[in-house]
Amino acid sequence: MGHVDVISRASALYDEVVVAVLHNPTKGGAFSVEERIELLDAALTGLLNVRIEAFAGRLLVDVCRDAGAQAIVKGLRSDTDFAYELPMALMNRHLSGVETVFLPGDPRFGHVSSSLIKEVAAFGGDVTGLVPEAVRVALLARVQNVEGS
Repeated sequence: MGHVDVISRASALYDEVVVAVLHNPTKGGAFSVEERIELLDAALTGLLNVRIEAFAGRLLVDVCRDAGAQAIVKGLRSDTDFAYELPMALMNRHLSGVETVFLPGDPRFGHVSSSLIKEVAAFGGDVTGLVPEAVRVALLARVQNVEGS
């Protein structure tokens, strides 16, 4: 829900928000890019100035240039997130002049990460309210399929 919160708030600040769904081969995602787009689309219903696009094999600044983006919006849960994101923000500005805008995350979700959600769901814990309902249902189905394999 932290991503939904940040995207919703960004949509109130900007005329258009492009949610870039990137394939990161170093992360073992629970869902394919196509599945993530479908789940995001369901979670962002009603945000008419938000569009979702998939990108692969390119720098984020190249994606921004192609999309005509003037800023990158990042949600931050903690000072640890800031320490991780700041060097990338500075590099992105160096490479392209695109600024990064940091939005503080909703404190209700400060402890939530995708890896923690996957682990809790895999061991039968309840993630209701921490992810959109469609994500909860899809994640539980995925976890049950993995366990049944």
